[in-house]
Amino acid sequence: MDWQASQAPERQPRLVAQLTRMIQSERLSHAVLLTGEQGSGKEAVAHFLIQMTLCENPQNVPCETCRACRLLKSGNHLNVHSVVADGQFIKREQIDQLIHELSKTARESGRKFYIVHEAHRMNASSANALLKFLEEPTSDVTAILLTNQPHALLPTIRSRCQQMTLQPIPSQQLKQQLMERDVTESMASTISKMANSVEEGLALTEEEEFGLARRGVLKLMEALERGTAHAFVQAHEHVIPLLKDKEKAERILDLLLFAYRDIVACKANPGSDCTFPDKKALWEQIAMRSTFEQLTYQLEHIMKARRRLHQNANRTLLMEQLVIELREVNAGV
Repeated sequence: MDWQASQAPERQPRLVAQLTRMIQSERLSHAVLLTGEQGSGKEAVAHFLIQMTLCENPQNVPCETCRACRLLKSGNHLNVHSVVADGQFIKREQIDQLIHELSKTARESGRKFYIVHEAHRMNASSANALLKFLEEPTSDVTAILLTNQPHALLPTIRSRCQQMTLQPIPSQQLKQQLMERDVTESMASTISKMANSVEEGLALTEEEEFGLARRGVLKLMEALERGTAHAFVQAHEHVIPLLKDKEKAERILDLLLFAYRDIVACKANPGSDCTFPDKKALWEQIAMRSTFEQLTYQLEHIMKARRRLHQNANRTLLMEQLVIELREVNAGV
């Protein structure tokens, strides 16, 4: 597991400042619940919290050079324990083993920490075992639970934790950071609306299917301007083959949604930023001959398709129906 503490101040500056004040004033709870979307930096913040507490240099925390900091960065600090799902769930025996380890005499000075990654993956038995442990806290142990689904946790676990929510990185900031890493402006603009971190964004740039999905959606948007037959051909050639699973289909629908939101933004404010800046001329043309009511109908059709997707609708039929609905609105222009 890579040590990510150094990333926390850039990714979550407000939360890091809050944690720093709490640690310095010794107001940190025995259990912390960090919630936020995937890629928001929960692990980095957890690592920062631990390093702030265990660093041996009070004048420059975290100093990165003391023995504790070096052990943390190498993943060898004996006071830090992690639990990750074994398959689909975090199991009872994993929590029992964690509690056994924490009951031993510490082999390093300072507090002991344990991180439960994706805490919502605990099954009923493991969650109850952890709850019992949280109900009898010891003064030298701090729990850090990470999740993007806090409501999937037992309410009694949430109530015993100091909950902190990580904010998603602003899309403009993410776009700039991606461009600084040689991602084109057009691709960075799109990815910044779909990723929650630079790492997640860079992974999308390397994913061939994401590039194909973006290109396919833009081809479909162009074809919708030429007629239903053209749109059907483009959908079957460039979009439907990418609907391999629910997640990939949802991505296609999200890209379509962003395209129509671009058009609405262009109509409301021609100078607005676009998710697809390379298609702004086309968006402006569509915006000029469309009413807000028509664009709203098209957005509603896409949202309806997203809901049907989660009701396990046939993905090919769903996309064909959506093409017809989007064209019907166009034909009414």
